[in-house]
Amino acid sequence: MLSMTGYGKGEYNEGSIELTCEIKTVNNRYLDVSIKSPRIFAAYEDVIRTTVRKKLTRGHADVFVSLKDKRERPTALAVDIALAGSYVAAAKQLKEAFPDLTDDVTLSSVLRYPDVLKQEDAQSLDEEMTNALDIALNTALDKLNEMRLVEGEKLKEDMLSRVATIETLVGEISERAPMIAAEYREKLTTKVQEYLDGVQVDEGRLLTEVAVFTDKSNIDEELTRLRSHIEQFRSIACEGIVGRKLDFLVQEFNREANTTCSKSNDVTITRIGLALKNEIEKIREQVQNLE
Repeated sequence: MLSMTGYGKGEYNEGSIELTCEIKTVNNRYLDVSIKSPRIFAAYEDVIRTTVRKKLTRGHADVFVSLKDKRERPTALAVDIALAGSYVAAAKQLKEAFPDLTDDVTLSSVLRYPDVLKQEDAQSLDEEMTNALDIALNTALDKLNEMRLVEGEKLKEDMLSRVATIETLVGEISERAPMIAAEYREKLTTKVQEYLDGVQVDEGRLLTEVAVFTDKSNIDEELTRLRSHIEQFRSIACEGIVGRKLDFLVQEFNREANTTCSKSNDVTITRIGLALKNEIEKIREQVQNLE
């Protein structure tokens, strides 16, 4: 069982390349990968996302890449011809406007104008860099999953303890449920006798009324399904990627708990049912943190 929240860091430091990859994940319904890296890796981002998807299925992942390349790299000079032309044209206009001024515009002077001559780093993405990134990224993902596994086991322990509480509450409801019909019959008999003031009660009509009430308030099916859900929860909890399965199962828990409370027509069962729903809600909150 894996949590969706975690942090992992991977580093590559060999030769003259120092590369660090950090990954931070938080809850999200689907897998969403955000990458912040040097511009040199812009064309490699799809590869990064593919690598992340191999080890994550849900959550929002922020991937941060930093690079220090200390290798000697050739440099190149680039001339902005359009900008240089603008400078020369402006100089000609000034010459026409002020013909007495000395014309000292030369090739060398134009080269000294701002941004006409630019030094460009000839750095480009090569095999050594991509290899460094792959190593650091996979290391970060492995460490991330180690943390998520530890956190997931804590969540599993908490949820299973709450499932045990749910099982106890379902047992209490099961003990209480058979008493409801008998108590209803007793209350109905007493009330009818009060209204009829000593007249003999029609036992057949009374039994019919009790039978109708018993049928409407019967929660045996709901209790059976709740016990089945408990077994399923414990079984699914032993798997790895369980978030979506448990999310659906918790919805089923809620549905049966609501039906139990509405059908029982009993204050005691309603009280236990509310405690049951409270535990289910706490489990639902924890399930939102699972991959």
